[in-house]
Amino acid sequence: MDFKETQAIYLQIVDLVCDHIVTGKWKAQERIPSVRELGVQLEVNPNTVMRAYDYLQAREIICNKRGVGFFVTEGASKQITESRREEFVGTELPDIFRRMSLLAIPIELVVVEYEKYKAGNNS
Repeated sequence: MDFKETQAIYLQIVDLVCDHIVTGKWKAQERIPSVRELGVQLEVNPNTVMRAYDYLQAREIICNKRGVGFFVTEGASKQITESRREEFVGTELPDIFRRMSLLAIPIELVVVEYEKYKAGNNS
């Protein structure tokens, strides 16, 4: 995985795990890779993965079944989606609207481009 320098690695791992959950790659109640397994896959220190897993446990996205491993919690996908939606609407969308206003981009153009995007990505 190529990590960005603008964000802590453990938070990028959090995003990756959340992406896997939201896309259905890792389903509710399923075991996810161990700290060591994911550390090897991502070529990072297991302590960094553990920090990401601790963060996700605190938010009840994953849980640790002692001696068995980490599992995706029931409702994690919905929780992630709602949280990301709130963050997007509250943080990113105002910046997008500001730039649209500065560049005089009408909302109709955005709607057309979004429909093209959806059609091209079979969403």
